[in-house]
Amino acid sequence: MSLNRSEKEAVIQQVTDLAAKAQTLVMAEYRGVTVADMTKLRSEARSNGVALSVLKNTLARRAVAGSGFEVATEQMTGPLIYGFSEDAVAAAKVVADFAKTNDKLVIRGGVYGGKALDANGVKQLASIPSKEVLLAQLCGLLMSPVSRTAVVLGALAAKKGEGEAAAA
Repeated sequence: MSLNRSEKEAVIQQVTDLAAKAQTLVMAEYRGVTVADMTKLRSEARSNGVALSVLKNTLARRAVAGSGFEVATEQMTGPLIYGFSEDAVAAAKVVADFAKTNDKLVIRGGVYGGKALDANGVKQLASIPSKEVLLAQLCGLLMSPVSRTAVVLGALAAKKGEGEAAAA
């Protein structure tokens, strides 16, 4: 079914809005992926804050024109699914994790920080821990010296208490 001009303009505006908010774009070829698998992918993407869309490449090129994602226009060929995410690694992680279990989904490339990524770049981006995990690791690092100091002070207090009890 073909879209009329106003419908195409609405799609372009919608994708332009997504691109304006997003940090990352991931593109993957979905040829041969079953509808059931695609539904699982979309559900996983939604739960991780990733907007997945199957778009005509010409509309996608127009939507990202003038944005940081414009560097990927040469990669926009063939049947592609586009994943935009505000979290820097969410789109890459969702698509890469799904591609591990479904060999029909082939990562074609992406964009992060205004730089085009190839398939390996997207996989490397996906291997970075999420923001929440990084914050938890940072908190653990900050708490480590404090907790060690508390343990040492507790041990000194206990030893001092034993010394006073033995002297009495």
